[in-house]
Amino acid sequence: MITLPTTLPAILALAATLVPFLGAALIAALPRDAGKWVCQIFAAAAVLIALCLAWIFEAGGFESAHTSLIGLGSTEILGLTIDRVSVLVASAVIVIGYLVALYSIGYLNQGNREHPDIGRRRFYAFLLIFIGAMAGLVFTSTVIGQLVFFEITGACSWALIGYYESPKALRSAAKALIVTHIASLGLYVAAALIFIDTGTFALTAIAGLPASQKATILLAILIAAWGKSAQLPFHMWLPDAMEAPTPVSAYLHAASMVKVGVYIFARGLLSSGGAPEIVGWVGAVMATLTLVYGFAMYLPQIDMKRLLAYSTITQLSTIFLGLSFSVFGSDLAFKGAIAHIFNHAFAKTLFFLVAGALSYTAGTRLLPQLRGIMAKKPLLGVGFAVAAMAIAGVPPFSGFFSKFAIFAGGFQVGREHWPLMVIAVIALAESVGTFAWFLKWLGTCIPGTPSEAIEQSGPTPRSIQIVLVVLIIMSVASSGIAAWWLG
Repeated sequence: MITLPTTLPAILALAATLVPFLGAALIAALPRDAGKWVCQIFAAAAVLIALCLAWIFEAGGFESAHTSLIGLGSTEILGLTIDRVSVLVASAVIVIGYLVALYSIGYLNQGNREHPDIGRRRFYAFLLIFIGAMAGLVFTSTVIGQLVFFEITGACSWALIGYYESPKALRSAAKALIVTHIASLGLYVAAALIFIDTGTFALTAIAGLPASQKATILLAILIAAWGKSAQLPFHMWLPDAMEAPTPVSAYLHAASMVKVGVYIFARGLLSSGGAPEIVGWVGAVMATLTLVYGFAMYLPQIDMKRLLAYSTITQLSTIFLGLSFSVFGSDLAFKGAIAHIFNHAFAKTLFFLVAGALSYTAGTRLLPQLRGIMAKKPLLGVGFAVAAMAIAGVPPFSGFFSKFAIFAGGFQVGREHWPLMVIAVIALAESVGTFAWFLKWLGTCIPGTPSEAIEQSGPTPRSIQIVLVVLIIMSVASSGIAAWWLG
């Protein structure tokens, strides 16, 4: 049975999901030159819908709502959940999707010194599908819904990572698809177990199960989450995925695909009515191992995008830590993790798009060749510095506030579980190490006399400049937005 939504928030949530898909279908039917403009229109429409939803949700006093869309008898197959977490995260992925689309107008053309291109329409079509799939995954209320959108994001990542069609890009695309698809088996197991135990696919049904069954389902979801968020042992696809165009890298690996993992785990915990501690222990231990590994892999990187890839892995580990700490009773750690999803999305998108602007204008993204950026390209220099400080968690930039909440939550639960205190200290040490490493590259790349690559760099397209300014502002302001929104 199909039920159409009747409340305005539910209608808007469904529209935010479907409008990008409609835009992608239209791009496929129109000439190539129309693709980028159709993408802008439909991505902008999705942003307006998401912001209207946020405004109506706030005006209504932040009251959570659930709407069933597809069911069979008492079995809910697909529905919508509208609450503080879903509205906040959906707004971020949709807004950043539009910013990436706008940036791509300037990036995908023959003036790109690293990758001259004509901006093929399949890029814009798959980008819109990705935006719609992310909105659908964030709003869905069932494991079946998560599975459907999980697999759509995997298909989009395959298409976009392999966009340049070089042998290495095609291999990287296949690796991302295969690894994340293997991890998705965890969601298939979770869906089967929920249905067997409860007769429905609704995530909220987890709350009524015994502790042992809860733990099994949540751990199955966690395995799928590790795959999408490039955590050990599924981490190997993310660095190779940097073969994609930089706008794709920014969206897939800062705001969308990698956020699927942490989001589905957060949604599972939120729906469980209290997760067994074994879930927290497994999550915390694996996050710590990935955190240490990812930081160690920072050190030899000189390719800016590969450095950012390993940085993404560690930042996602920090979010998994916050969610794992929340299992032991820290609401502060949970809110810090959700806020870090929001904050990191804007800051890391900024960092990737600065890397893209440098490769566009200078023809390289190798850090030793990028010296004296501030003298020649002040906007890119400011963007580089702001993104680095926000990722490292330096006040007053956004990453500081969400990381602070996660670490405070870790020390809070560490009073009763001393191994968690050790884990929190390791995470704090990694954050300090991140600051030191980014400070090294700031000192190398930002001041001084421009290197040959920077001195001979070309102009930065206007659309790229506009997007960078917006992201610089959000890398400071997003923490205030998240803190107010989450209460």
